[in-house]
Formats: sequence, structure tokens, C-alpha cells
Amino acid sequence: MWCYDFLFDQTIDGRRLKLLCVVDEFTRECLLIRVERSIPAERVVESLASLFDGLQRVPEHLRSDNGGEFIAHAVRQWLADAGAATLYIEPASPWQNGFVESFHGRLRDELLDREALGSLAEAKVVVEDWRRSYNEQRPHSSLGYQTPAAFAATVHAATCSAALRTLPHEQQATLA
Repeated sequence: MWCYDFLFDQTIDGRRLKLLCVVDEFTRECLLIRVERSIPAERVVESLASLFDGLQRVPEHLRSDNGGEFIAHAVRQWLADAGAATLYIEPASPWQNGFVESFHGRLRDELLDREALGSLAEAKVVVEDWRRSYNEQRPHSSLGYQTPAAFAATVHAATCSAALRTLPHEQQATLA
């Protein structure tokens, strides 16, 4: 299960920044933070398509609120075609999307409230650096004090090993 939502900030000139955050609820990995001035439904689809292709996996479900970009026909149809179901939270119930809301709190406390972002280009670089640090350098107590990236690698290795054991012995030998 993945969850996604928008977070808003601004550059020092007062121009809006819109951040699309995608979080894996199981591994706690932040899979994507897209930073733009505007992110309509078409860019949501583009972001998810790039993410699905890059990771070579599709979540069973994506949890989100009922924002216009998430309920747009183009997004719903693309997700259905990709094999991912949508789970929409009740209106005005952000606690039902707790993983992404918690993530937003950390992102805001640790980065957005502390940095004066001068431009869109600077925001993209600074936010991506923070995302990598969040995934690769910060242990999480809920993951046995592993980083999200290390935990995800462990889960991936265990899943691949279990899948390999289900193959006939002849196929196992050719893959080993």
C-alpha cells in the first residue's frame, strides 16, 4: 500500500510550491517528492508512471484524499490500467491517511520550515537531498531501527528468495 498527497510551501519571492509526496506505508520509504509550481492530474499520472517504471512494481492500492487531481478520471483510469486500486479517505479526515500526514510533518519541521528556498530549481535539489537522507541515513524505530532503504532491501531480498523457492529445481539451478 502506498499513499500520496500534496504539501504546499513557497519560495522566498512568495511564489507557490506544490509537492507531490508518495510514501510506501510498509517500508516507510518516501518513493517520490515532485516539486513544481503546479501539478495537475496529467503530471500526477506522469509522476506515477515514472515511479512504477523505475521501481518495476505497482502497489496493490494507493491511498489519497478526494482532491481533484486524485479523483480525476485520467488518474483513476491510468491506475486501473496499471493494476493499482484506489482507496480514498473520507472528506476532512486526514488521520485516515496517517502515514503521509506524518511524513509531511517531518518534511515541514525538518526542512520546509527551516530553509528559505530561493527558486523552484533550488527547491527541487534541496528536497531531493532531504528525501534521500530520509530514506538512506535515518533509522526508524518502527523498522527495528533500520533505514527505510535498508528495510526495503531486506524485504525485497526475502520476497525474491521466497519466490525462487517456489520454482521447480531445474529453474532454480539455472537462476543460481
